[in-house]
Amino acid sequence: MNYFFETYGCQMNSAESAALALVCKERGWKEVPDSEKADIVLINTCSVRLTAERRAFGRIAHYAGIKKKHKPDLTLVVAGCMAQRLGSKLIEKYPQIDYVMGTSARSNFPLILEAVENSARAVFDLNEKPVFSFSQSHFKEGQFRSFVPIMHGCNNFCSYCIVPYVRGREVSRDPENIAQEIRLAGGMGVKEITLLGQNVNSYYWPVDKTDFPGLLKIIAAEADKSGVKWLRFLSANPGNFSSDTIEVMAANKSFCRHIHLPVQHGSNSVLKAMNRGYTSENFLELVREIRTAMPGVTLSTDILVGFPGETEDDVKQTLRLMEEVKFLYSYMYHYNPREGTAAFNLPDRISEEVKRERLSQIITLQKKHTSELLRKRIGSSEIVLVEGISRKNADELITRTEKDEMVAVPGPKSLIGAFGKLTLCALKGNTFRAATLEKERS
Repeated sequence: MNYFFETYGCQMNSAESAALALVCKERGWKEVPDSEKADIVLINTCSVRLTAERRAFGRIAHYAGIKKKHKPDLTLVVAGCMAQRLGSKLIEKYPQIDYVMGTSARSNFPLILEAVENSARAVFDLNEKPVFSFSQSHFKEGQFRSFVPIMHGCNNFCSYCIVPYVRGREVSRDPENIAQEIRLAGGMGVKEITLLGQNVNSYYWPVDKTDFPGLLKIIAAEADKSGVKWLRFLSANPGNFSSDTIEVMAANKSFCRHIHLPVQHGSNSVLKAMNRGYTSENFLELVREIRTAMPGVTLSTDILVGFPGETEDDVKQTLRLMEEVKFLYSYMYHYNPREGTAAFNLPDRISEEVKRERLSQIITLQKKHTSELLRKRIGSSEIVLVEGISRKNADELITRTEKDEMVAVPGPKSLIGAFGKLTLCALKGNTFRAATLEKERS
């Protein structure tokens, strides 16, 4: 039997798709490169933004059409956040969908596979509400970078965000299970691990009172023993970023000197309306503390403009915060109402034209900062992880620094997945160029 997955959205979805793929492989199923030879197609969806849902609807319609006209025996599964949010409404819209599997219903997946194997229909207890559980492994064969979920869900209820409604309340994973997955990944040759959670630094295991910095100590020790050299985590809420976390990171070189720290806005009135739980002053003090403890660390962020009631002065405050922090890069977007969130019914919505104009200001300033920061780095010597072959030049490799900077350099394919040394010689767009790459000795 053959399977084909399409995954959209965040890194958590990627990790969860990898876990579902392992379930398939354990049953002897084979992954195929396209849907034509697949017995089951699974679309792992995202609901965070309206554009993500529209894209998912397009793919669902595509496969529903294929099943209706050409492959009636194809089993079509829709999983992820959109499946959690819309449930049976998806089947009402597209009757060709066989199963809708929300974020807490992955335990049903083996039953679905068994049903496909036996040309039957999987039956679930509709009175039993699925309870979220972590998979034992999220490793994808052949990868040298891996995602490891450590917690799931969010209790923050930011007024614009759908995540608490589609992912549920926060649930942390047993630290011993996390350590076991780190050991497994290291034994399989993984060089870099990214710890995942919707609110990753709110991790807390009540059995032995392990908090996020405590878990980081455990993971750093396991990574060192298992050969995992680099550690990262996503996504951290600034309001939960403790001094203890900074201290642990500063003391352990395995944590990459790059942190994604979503500020969302620079205006305190907008941050309050967003229910973010911190002020711009809190954020700037956190940035100063991080940079004092880890000189040279790079920061990236998320910035949302056009929130209901936002004024021109609010936008100026965001630009001022950007000028003070100087993020390496930002994910910048304007507000789109998400039905079911607290902000959906707020008055004083901003017109699309004004939102686009304000977003343009943010993008322009961020491009300036990115260019300035990258140009200052030319001439520095760096350790990089070789990620693959450049899409623009088959004779070049694409590598990444621990500061999350991309570097193109000539080199053999045999170095993919290995660490190397190079010097940043030039900059083309936002990608560095290097002349030579030397493999780092173990």
